[in-house]
Amino acid sequence: MKSKPILSIAVIIIAFFSFSQVFAGNYYQIKVYNLDNPGQEKRIDNYLENTFIPAAHEANIKHIGVFKPIETDPDYGKKIFVLIPLKNLDDIEKIEDQLSRAEINSASADYINAAHDNPPFNRVETIILRAFSEMPNYHKPVFDTPKQEQIFQIRSYEGATEKLYQKKVEMFNEGGEVALFNDLGFNAVFFGEVLAGANMPNLIYMTSFKNMETNKKLWEAFGAHPKWEELKNNKAYANTVSHIDNWLCHPTSYSDF
Repeated sequence: MKSKPILSIAVIIIAFFSFSQVFAGNYYQIKVYNLDNPGQEKRIDNYLENTFIPAAHEANIKHIGVFKPIETDPDYGKKIFVLIPLKNLDDIEKIEDQLSRAEINSASADYINAAHDNPPFNRVETIILRAFSEMPNYHKPVFDTPKQEQIFQIRSYEGATEKLYQKKVEMFNEGGEVALFNDLGFNAVFFGEVLAGANMPNLIYMTSFKNMETNKKLWEAFGAHPKWEELKNNKAYANTVSHIDNWLCHPTSYSDF
């Protein structure tokens, strides 16, 4: 009789890990490639797939995510997002060390050896984040749909002041907004406080969905949930967000996510 609860717990654990994977990652680096034309996009794809990601793997970074805005997104064809989970900030140097030793293969040569008047990008933005206390580890979702149907949503919330921004972070952690996302099945990849970036003070998080239909249904459920009504009407969290950026993306064919 006593073995039944233990068996039930084991079944739940097995079921959870069949559909998701959780990994240690206290920090994140996000690289944002800003593009001027499709030719740049192709060169960056070749570089990321054939040089950058292998170098990151050699530096013991297991999973690198590469995402592009979907066709209906205003930034379609203009940006490439690269997500790099880090155990600590020293991992950034480890990746750079591996890149310095990497062989320049033919697929990446036109990126690495690009001429000054034919660069492979407009600019590259780098963002460093620290994981939220309520989600200290990143989550690698597993879907049964093709990558070109999957949706990874990136959202950035800016605060008008550092104090108001910290209240929004509190709303996610102690307030229960992270828990609400989890309860509704948003498949959050990470939640992070930006430590260095162009739009501080801000936080960034990523959720994931098997397809666009699931994305729409879950956001409808979120907006109608009593917990969200409670949070958004809590005066302690009033005016904590001054600007939101939102990107709906597909993972690339070579992305680890």
